[in-house]
Amino acid sequence: MTARPATAGRRGWIISDGKRGNEVQSGGVFEALGLVSEIKLVEPRGLWRLLSPWGPVSPSEQFGGPQSPFRPPWPDFAIAVGRLTTPYIRALKRKAGLGTYTIILQDPKVSAAAADLFWVPEHDVRRGPNVVTTLTAPHGFSERTLSALRQHLPPALAALPSPRVALSLGGPNGDYRYGAEGMEHLGSALRSLAALGAGLMITPSRRTPAAVLASVQAAVRGLAAWVWDGEGDNPYPHFLAHADAFIAPADSINMTGEPCVTGRPVFVFNPGGGSPKFDRFHRALERYGATRPLPRHFDRLQTWSYRPLNSAETIAAEIARRWSKRKEMLGPTLGRRMP
Repeated sequence: MTARPATAGRRGWIISDGKRGNEVQSGGVFEALGLVSEIKLVEPRGLWRLLSPWGPVSPSEQFGGPQSPFRPPWPDFAIAVGRLTTPYIRALKRKAGLGTYTIILQDPKVSAAAADLFWVPEHDVRRGPNVVTTLTAPHGFSERTLSALRQHLPPALAALPSPRVALSLGGPNGDYRYGAEGMEHLGSALRSLAALGAGLMITPSRRTPAAVLASVQAAVRGLAAWVWDGEGDNPYPHFLAHADAFIAPADSINMTGEPCVTGRPVFVFNPGGGSPKFDRFHRALERYGATRPLPRHFDRLQTWSYRPLNSAETIAAEIARRWSKRKEMLGPTLGRRMP
């Protein structure tokens, strides 16, 4: 079954901690469900922030009260991601009962009773009867969205030769570092691609240090390359729509998984470092056939294809299936909301 016919037009709350990446994941699932969604921003403070995700919502917020952002009428669906949002969706589940279907993305390490359904990536360890897994994380780049973007090629990208290769830059984190050896590896790969006649489309992320961006700019200076300077709208959606191949940073699960929605080659650049969790993720994508490690030098641009991975639609279809089954079992009682 598809998600939209069963759920389109119903109301959904996205409980957000304000992190853009978390809202992208939640919004992608709700878009696939066809919901009319509303973002509920939470900012617990002091002790209540420290107690998240295991503690309750602060009594001072009067959750469910007439002055609270979280008050009836309760939504048909609610979704949360991040430890700060978990107390709120747990409180909503208690208040709304079976009238709201609750979903937690990722694993905040709480009881399975905290929500009706959990999603975790396959490289995570959480499993259970109310847990669904996918290879990649959900996002909002559906085939419908990419098809619309393909109707227009921005002039700066149209000026580049084909094939076009898109590079997304991440940044150092607790598991990966961007040292001199890693940057030389990336620069060598980019120069060899340009020597083969490829056009390079490059965008930094919020996590990209200025020194990393400067190193890449120096590596592609004088080549057929366009580097986003941070001014205006991020061209990344157009990169997804128009690139013939991608280079993704190993330090970002989102930026590695998103281009896999295209079914086109994804080369993974390891800037140095790693962890067992990231290693499981990258091995799984390689086994699937979506990604390959970025070589230091290209003698030719390798091409391959695979069935596109759209985790938002997969997760949404499972939510719709389970919600519809519960609705059929409970019948009219589903509409009875707890006070």
